[in-house]
Amino acid sequence: MKRVAILGGGPAGAFAAEKLASAGLGVILMDEKLAWEKPCGGALTHKAYSQYPFLIENSTPKRLVTETVLAAPKAGEVTLKLGDPLVIYSRYDLNRMLLERAERAGAQIEKTRVTGMARQGAGWRLETAGGKVDADFCIVATGARNPLRDVGTLLTPPDTMSALGYYVQGDQARIDIQFLPDLEGYIWIFPRCGHLSVGICGKGEPASSLRKRLEAYMAGRGISWKGAAFYSHLLPSLDSKSWKRNRVAGDGWMAVGDAAGLVDPITGEGLYYAIRSGDLAAQSLLADVGGPAESLNRYRGLLRGDFAADLEFGSRLAKRVFLGRFLYGSVPRRMVEFTRRSPRFANVMQDLFAGKQPYLGLKRRLMRNLHGSLYEIAMSLGLGHVVPKAGDVSK
Repeated sequence: MKRVAILGGGPAGAFAAEKLASAGLGVILMDEKLAWEKPCGGALTHKAYSQYPFLIENSTPKRLVTETVLAAPKAGEVTLKLGDPLVIYSRYDLNRMLLERAERAGAQIEKTRVTGMARQGAGWRLETAGGKVDADFCIVATGARNPLRDVGTLLTPPDTMSALGYYVQGDQARIDIQFLPDLEGYIWIFPRCGHLSVGICGKGEPASSLRKRLEAYMAGRGISWKGAAFYSHLLPSLDSKSWKRNRVAGDGWMAVGDAAGLVDPITGEGLYYAIRSGDLAAQSLLADVGGPAESLNRYRGLLRGDFAADLEFGSRLAKRVFLGRFLYGSVPRRMVEFTRRSPRFANVMQDLFAGKQPYLGLKRRLMRNLHGSLYEIAMSLGLGHVVPKAGDVSK
């Protein structure tokens, strides 16, 4: 393989370009925007920077946040101390850092739009705003709004969520997460360098309605959006049935990041999965065992074994997390109350924020700790006689 074309310069495409160029392949990365802002918190979890230490060990401006406040209707709020900080970047700064790493590794970076692609023998002929480009293989990193309909995931309305928000003046040391009634989603306030990102993500509700919810919340908090930059974006949030048929690779191409639908269906986190899928795509190409067809199967297998199976399971939990009921109250309400009153449950929440607790093992851990958590809650309310100690259950 002589030349790989990477279509898109976000975190997924940039990291794939770095890994492939570092291995000596000819790489051209094409993106009409290159580094740009995005309506998200821009946070990287412990899961990301423990696997890729350069994400925290660099000179790029960033915030390390060790406290988040969770709030839900009828539950008030609770402060959750994070043993593993969240690392928050401006998306512009993060993308620029990743692109610079790719360029230093030897990737050719072109600011241009890919408008079409067609097979030419065993390779590709790509149409761009600046002319034609030939490549032996393509990595599709065009994001959720992928204009190349024959490659990448096929998103239907049930497979998407809307994210929108404002960048406002202000500063705070913590992250705020606000759950809302009857919304499969949440509001966030993330502190960035020089401003706050205040936004909302939601599924199954028009963006105009989400914007009204966000602005009502901001008004209640005394946060003005007058003159603030407004951004909106489409995020993949695959329905549980869509994971089985998700189109992540095909003849001569692999999709990574949002273009492959690789976003957490509960939190909306996509940064780690973008970077990780770019890495796995590069590994699959560089393995050079069994030819191109085997590379595609290897990539599918690596994705599923690494995180895609967990995200698929998460997609089955999402509605229960946001819209479900538990002990005669909403699940978000109980999450806040349990976090406030049970150290065991607070530890589970910490691990979820850090990316240490997969969804596949979450139910087992919650059930294992449920009795202890209920006892801690009863004790915090002065009702120790209501729930016996775990060791006394069999007496």
